[in-house]
Amino acid sequence: MELTEKMQAFVMHCGEMGSRWGFNRTIGQMYALLLLSEQPLSANELSQTLHISRGNVSMGIKELNSWQLIATKHKPGDRKEYYQPAGTIWQMANRVFEQRQKREIDPTLSLLRDNLLDEPNNQAEQYAQQRMLEIHDLLEMITQWAGELQRLSPEKLSTLMKLGAGVTKMLDMRDKFTGKSTPES
Repeated sequence: MELTEKMQAFVMHCGEMGSRWGFNRTIGQMYALLLLSEQPLSANELSQTLHISRGNVSMGIKELNSWQLIATKHKPGDRKEYYQPAGTIWQMANRVFEQRQKREIDPTLSLLRDNLLDEPNNQAEQYAQQRMLEIHDLLEMITQWAGELQRLSPEKLSTLMKLGAGVTKMLDMRDKFTGKSTPES
């Protein structure tokens, strides 16, 4: 596959963003390349286009499969496997969120729950538990909210996102009328 300058810039950027999404640079580049390709790509095509070893491609494919971000395709008369993104961009975003929740948020909630079950031994532990409870409650709220968002259709989610600034303005107006102060105030 031949990459234009714009495509190359996107692929490289996604590689740099990969670590922020929860995987390494090479995997970010591989996924970006698959997103931009009209046709499924073989491991050899990924390797040649990105100038990375076949071993790195194989490990990247395993990781992308574990995140459920790619689908494997076969071409009639060809023994090679070809890869393409699994689903829409919205589905990809949901899968990344789900995987990050499993890998990051769920273990944190589990640790917090365990710590909150124990009785504090002193004032310092009591204060620490109160802070952990606040973190727990925030993560629970985010998890519930994200679950609700994931159940929305892409159309409804898009509409909700477009409403974001308007909803914030309405809440600010409500606070002015009710005399509530917001944390930003």
